[in-house]
Amino acid sequence: MLATLGLEDLIPLLVFGACVAGIWFVLSFLSQRNGRAEGRLKRLFRSGGSDQEEGDLEKKNRFQGMVETAKAFAAPMMPKSEQDQSTLRLKLSYAGFRSDSAAAVFIGIRTACLLVFLLVGVGISVPGNGLSLKSLQVIVILGGLGFYLPNIILWYLRRKRQQAIFLSLPDALDLLVVCVESGLGLDAAMRKVCEEMKDHAKIICEELSLCNFQLQMGRARREVLHDLGARTGVDDLKSLSAILIQADRFGSSIAQALRVQSDSMRTRRKQIAEEKAAKTAVQLIFPLVLFIFPGIFIVLVGPAALQIMDKMVKH
Repeated sequence: MLATLGLEDLIPLLVFGACVAGIWFVLSFLSQRNGRAEGRLKRLFRSGGSDQEEGDLEKKNRFQGMVETAKAFAAPMMPKSEQDQSTLRLKLSYAGFRSDSAAAVFIGIRTACLLVFLLVGVGISVPGNGLSLKSLQVIVILGGLGFYLPNIILWYLRRKRQQAIFLSLPDALDLLVVCVESGLGLDAAMRKVCEEMKDHAKIICEELSLCNFQLQMGRARREVLHDLGARTGVDDLKSLSAILIQADRFGSSIAQALRVQSDSMRTRRKQIAEEKAAKTAVQLIFPLVLFIFPGIFIVLVGPAALQIMDKMVKH
C-alpha cells in the first residue's frame, strides 16, 4: 500500500504537519516572550534593576530555554544505564564541555540532526522516486549520517583540544619548574603560568585556572590534581597529576618531581619524533608506487618502447 502512494498523496500530509509545527512554534515563542516580558516588568517594579542586569538575566533565561528544549529532544535517546551516561559525560569533558546539562544538550543536538537529515532525505528522494526501495535507502543513509555527525564533530573537538594541551604542556611545565625553584608555591606557580601563557596556550591556562579556583574554594589538593588529569584525558597530564599527588602526600620536593617529569616528557616526545621518522619510509612507499613511479617509468621507458614498436612494424 505504501509503495502505491505517490507525491500527490503525500503533499497534503506534509503541508498539514508543517502547519501544525509552525503554529506550535509560534504559540510557544509568543507565550515565552510574554512570560519573560511580564517577569521583567515585575522585577523592575520591585527592585529597580539596571538594564544591563536585566539583559544578562534575559540572555540567561533564553539559554535556559534552549537547554530545556534540548533536554526535551534528548529524553527518548538518553542512555539508560549510569555507566553509559558517565562515559558520555567523560567524552564531553575531554572536549571541554563540563556543565551538568552537556549530555542532555548533546543528545538533543544529535536527535535534531537525525530528524533534519531524515527530512532532507525525504525531500530529496520521495519527490523523484516515491516511496520505493531506492528512496528508502537514501533516507536511511542520510539518517545514519545525521545520527553519527555529532559524534564525529565531538571526536574532532576532543582530539583538537587534547592535542593543544599536549603541545603546550612542555612550555607550561618548564615555566612551572622555574617558578617553583625560584621560591613560589605550587598554587602561586600555577597562577603565574596562567598569567604568562594566557595568550598562546589558552586551554592549558583554563585548566590551571580551574584548579586554582577549586583550591581557593577549599577542595583538597589531591582531589583537584586528580580531576585535572581525569577531565582532560591527556596521558602526560595524568602522569603529572599523579607525580604531584605523590609528592604532596609524602612531603618530597615538588620542584624535583616537576623536573623529573619534565625530563621524562622530553624523552617521550623525542621517542615519538623518532617513531614518526622511522614510519616515514614505509608511508612514502604508497605515493611513490602510485603516483611517482608510473610517471618516471613512462618518461624513461616510453621513447624506447616507441622505437621498438616502430622497428617491429617496419619489419
